Amino acid sequence: MTLRREAFLDHVKDRGEYGTAAEAERAARVVLALLGAHLVGEVRAQLAARLPEGFALILLNPLHSAEPLSPDRFVRATAAWIDGATEQTAAWDVSAVLSTVADSVGDDLLGQILLQLPAGYDLLFGRPQPT
Repeated sequence: MTLRREAFLDHVKDRGEYGTAAEAERAARVVLALLGAHLVGEVRAQLAARLPEGFALILLNPLHSAEPLSPDRFVRATAAWIDGATEQTAAWDVSAVLSTVADSVGDDLLGQILLQLPAGYDLLFGRPQPT
């Protein structure tokens, strides 16, 4: 089921403890653009179908990545795209957005998403996997 835009942003805003919906939206746009660069095919399309339309378009038209980023590099890339962000605040942004995504997609699709990402992304989604 697709979340409404307001509901998605409310979840991100609560988890990120942002003061405004605009801050939550900024984080969501950057994180989803970076995530979209790492996903391909049916998995990316299925995830997009569960996101509000504007965020789905961001995921489907991602920033370009020459290679898959490790979780640490993903956080650093997020920090680079958000004015005034540090790696610590970017980690918070990533967690707020990706945990909301994880709740939106369910375990099956999340498992498929994690298979396309380097090891360690399960922690960014707030869903540690057994090793």
